[in-house]
Amino acid sequence: MPLDLVATLSDLVALPSVNPMGRSVAAAEFFEHRVTDYLQRLLIHFQIPSYRQPIAPSRENLLGRLDGDVPPEDGGELLLFEAHQDTVGVEGMTIEPWTPTIRDGRLYGRGSCDVKGGLTAMLGAIVRLAEERSKPRASDSEPRPTVILACTVNEEHGFSGAKGLCKLWSEAPFGFLRRAPDAAIVAEPTELKIVVAHKGMVRWRCHTHGRAAHSSNPALGDNAIYRMARVVELLERYAREVLPRQGEHPLCGRPTLSVGTIAGGSGVNTVPDGCTIEIDHRLLPGDDPQTAWRRTIDYVSAQLGDAAAVQHIEHEPPLMHSGGLSDEANGALADRLAVAIHEVTGTAGRIGVPFGTDAAVFSAAGVPTVVFGPGSIEQAHTADEWIALDQLPQASEILYRMMHNGLGAPTASPHR
Repeated sequence: MPLDLVATLSDLVALPSVNPMGRSVAAAEFFEHRVTDYLQRLLIHFQIPSYRQPIAPSRENLLGRLDGDVPPEDGGELLLFEAHQDTVGVEGMTIEPWTPTIRDGRLYGRGSCDVKGGLTAMLGAIVRLAEERSKPRASDSEPRPTVILACTVNEEHGFSGAKGLCKLWSEAPFGFLRRAPDAAIVAEPTELKIVVAHKGMVRWRCHTHGRAAHSSNPALGDNAIYRMARVVELLERYAREVLPRQGEHPLCGRPTLSVGTIAGGSGVNTVPDGCTIEIDHRLLPGDDPQTAWRRTIDYVSAQLGDAAAVQHIEHEPPLMHSGGLSDEANGALADRLAVAIHEVTGTAGRIGVPFGTDAAVFSAAGVPTVVFGPGSIEQAHTADEWIALDQLPQASEILYRMMHNGLGAPTASPHR
């Protein structure tokens, strides 16, 4: 029996798997373990061998494997299909986040678009493939590839699940992953287009330090918020005037920088002795996050020009950093996926995007990788998150064709 895609997606949405995003939490909706348990039961039901890889407490990658006709260690193809289990939080949502609701051809609920819809499409493809492989086939058929389905944790805040997955073949090879995959497809909402490039990023905190005093005599203090105001002004100028001169990627555009949070002071009647901001810097594919972080800090220091002022500013090491996804090494994989998409939808667009994904981790490990899936990024993380249900079976059919056919040379290259 084929997997019921809508019912499976509904089940997944109903299971909270919120990423705490670095916060210390104890609420029931946090972490991915409920989804992991569900996914493992599903793989067991369809007799697909599975393995749980611990990453952190209540957070485990889940792998399913279908062996091909030739073991990867003996030259057979090894394909990786990856989707993350976690979602962002539910603060400010205007719908019930864990009550999947179908209306007007859409399924509403947290994670429906990012990225449980893509995960469901991959599950449908591997279940179909597993049932197909239990039946006899012609002796002269092309060798079938080995397929790994990886359901990872912590994509939304650090990519530790994807990084841990790479360690399975790079540091301690074992039965499920004795070597690097030949190619990887990462599930994200791309509206069935192929993401061949995306930006990298680096995030960090900046602190300014001052001296507290009673607000009735502010001259006795040193206002850390005023210091930070100058820093924020310089960062805005850096983003507006300097970054545009650092180049542009034909698919991803220019690098960007944004100050996302600010906090300081203990009360309105006290001169604040501290202020903190968080900075998000998006980079071009190929840019080094550490270099971009240092370049920004040096600019602020140089523009201040006052050694005493600089001494009162502290930049923490990066909280998160990731290289981008380059389109220099994934052309053949994109060509093959484009054929499958064109066969199903009649189109096969290639795009670049400004957001980051687990794909950068696999690409950095030398695995040709693209990003693909149902849904639109415009619905990800929103107050009424939803996915168009007509894209689910299309995505699953496309992924099935990739899993079934492997990386054999495409007969055509639509919209190259």
